[in-house]
Amino acid sequence: METVDCIVVGAGVVGLAIAREMALQGHETIVLEREHAFGTVSSARNSEVIHAGIYYPPNSLKAKLCVQGNRMLYEYCRTHQVTTHACGKLIVATSRSQADALQALLFKAQQNGVSDIKLITAKEAKLLEPDLECDAALLSKSTGIVDSHGLMLSLLGGFEDAGGMIAYQASLLHAKAMGEHATQGFTVQVGGLAEMQIACKVLINCAGLSAPAVAQRIGGLGSEHIPKAYFTKGNYFSLLGKSPFRHLIYPIPEPGGLGVHLTLDMAGQAKFGPDVQWLDIDQEEQIDYTVDAQRGDAFYAAVRQYWPNLKDNSLQADYSGVRAKIVPPNEPAGDFCFQGPNDHGLSGLYNLYGIESPGLTSSLAIAQHLAGQIKSSL
Repeated sequence: METVDCIVVGAGVVGLAIAREMALQGHETIVLEREHAFGTVSSARNSEVIHAGIYYPPNSLKAKLCVQGNRMLYEYCRTHQVTTHACGKLIVATSRSQADALQALLFKAQQNGVSDIKLITAKEAKLLEPDLECDAALLSKSTGIVDSHGLMLSLLGGFEDAGGMIAYQASLLHAKAMGEHATQGFTVQVGGLAEMQIACKVLINCAGLSAPAVAQRIGGLGSEHIPKAYFTKGNYFSLLGKSPFRHLIYPIPEPGGLGVHLTLDMAGQAKFGPDVQWLDIDQEEQIDYTVDAQRGDAFYAAVRQYWPNLKDNSLQADYSGVRAKIVPPNEPAGDFCFQGPNDHGLSGLYNLYGIESPGLTSSLAIAQHLAGQIKSSL
């Protein structure tokens, strides 16, 4: 039976960042990915936004790792020839009644260490974006977009250059702790095209939407340490024709998400979304990613609050993604959850739950944070 230092389950952007970090630190690492390629689930179905760290509760992991990750991601992409565009973002109050919410966001952002954000008037916003209608706005200069596929390709290259190996169409079927008091790592049964058994000292569950399901296959892990997965679908519609906007445009956040916002791709094409659609399902395999064109009716109403000149029949159904949530509807958004040996008692096991937005922005910071926790295990 082959033995390695570390197994990472999941080759999304966060899993690849973690695997690369472990390999760069000299640990023999294998990534198990159930799909035929890397980054085909949540990492391929998002807005590709580099967030600044505005929305998250002060002192939360999301706030800390997003602010840190923003700086790390721009620097990494600059030095590794990955395309980014720091186009900036306007968060808009579309009525006087939203003024307090805008001020609260500004205060939260400043508490989180976001230094390049400021409140601007409707006139100033209009000078930046003539087609925009609002009462006031926050301007976040460090918000931008990234070529997420290019980023993942670069992370994978760095991982493999450091001696790492990735196995595609390879699922974790079962893991069992070894040694007295579960202190000698794990044996992992791998299914799929690469059926095998591997031993490892450290097992990292970074399976995104499937993280709770993967955790249920780890022997000795108590059910009280496995959160229930909740699935929230976000649908996107794209704009037919050229976008009149140069910045990202966000409304005041809504429960479960950040509202139907306007983002841009690297070619300047505008897309709107995601909305919030809670799914009444129990497991990831039940997800239907089809976008219902009828949901576009609500998109027109939402977008016209800040872009009243949006023309009829100018939006088309595009794609959807699903957020990896571990809190139910009508509850405050959950934080990133890092669960290690001090939490569940199994030496060398690290489960990452609820890694939704801003997971892409935070990916390098998440990897660094987790590697610091793991350092004493190897």
